[in-house]
Amino acid sequence: MEEKRRSSPKAPPFLGLNARRSSSRRTAGLAGDCVVSESTRDIWDRLFKEGYRADVIVHTSSGNIPAHASVLGMASPVIKQMVRQSKSQSSSRKNSISIGGVPHRAVHVFLRFLYSSCYEDEEMKQYVMHLLVLSHAFGVSSLKKLCVEKLEKGLLNLENVVDVFQLGQLCDAPRLSLLCNRMIINNFEAVSASEGWKVMKQSNPCMEKEILDSVVQADLKKKEKLKKMEERKIYLQLHEAMEALVHICRDGCRTIGPHDKVLKRSSAPCNFPACKGLESLVRHFAGCKSRVLGGCTHCKRMWQLLELHSRLCEQNHGGCKVPLCRHFKENARKQSKKEAVKWKLLVSKVLEAKSYV
Repeated sequence: MEEKRRSSPKAPPFLGLNARRSSSRRTAGLAGDCVVSESTRDIWDRLFKEGYRADVIVHTSSGNIPAHASVLGMASPVIKQMVRQSKSQSSSRKNSISIGGVPHRAVHVFLRFLYSSCYEDEEMKQYVMHLLVLSHAFGVSSLKKLCVEKLEKGLLNLENVVDVFQLGQLCDAPRLSLLCNRMIINNFEAVSASEGWKVMKQSNPCMEKEILDSVVQADLKKKEKLKKMEERKIYLQLHEAMEALVHICRDGCRTIGPHDKVLKRSSAPCNFPACKGLESLVRHFAGCKSRVLGGCTHCKRMWQLLELHSRLCEQNHGGCKVPLCRHFKENARKQSKKEAVKWKLLVSKVLEAKSYV
């Protein structure tokens, strides 16, 4: 008995779940988990390719494909109904259904996917639009999702975007339709010269009008956006000018400042970007002979900047170092309501522009 124990072979090591995961795919099932190995997929793939004990014939545009009614019926509720109707109408042992309107090879790729979820990359690239139609028509959501994903991530281009846009609407794929619509709008000149656009123009003029309306709307939005960006840029420059004005009048810059300040003549650049331009304007304003009469355009701009500062300034009387600040604040009380609303709007735009930075 002791000799038998010594001579008996050792048990092989236990292959746990982690070891099995390396050669299989783990998917969630209805009740627990399911580990589908590559060999199992190969079996289903071979079952389709070899047609072992097939009981239904699928007629295509240029040939026949043997298949198994039970497998097709479980994968597609539409095909299940087609097989039932075929059984009730046919007396032969082998039932038949027809899938037309697409190339024979596209139907072959479609049926293979129903068996094993397998496909060749080149065939997917060639027949992706046909497969999108078939998956939608026969209610195969997993294939439909895959086709949409493949189109979104590389198979969509300027040559096929019009066709895919139409299919996206017919096959209830809103995300794909939106992506196509954006591509058409952003590349309208190139897309409108494609063969797909020419065919769509003849066969579906309503869709052409819909796309053209979208292009016009997108162009208007783009122009409006550029206009707002330009306005925001101007308001931001005004805000920077206000900061530079306070900086010059309160602290002084390298070569200009209040009379009671000792200026530091440094060669280092000023931290206020508008300071250099404003310095030239202030120097001109101080020495211009026609500024009192209001005839100089540079001086008019300086008057406007000083008044804008007074609208933004929160300092009490006498506390602000900017010239004429108190004067403009007192004048503001005498202005008309219309003039006050205009300045209030300008102030809000200047403050709003700063918040975007």
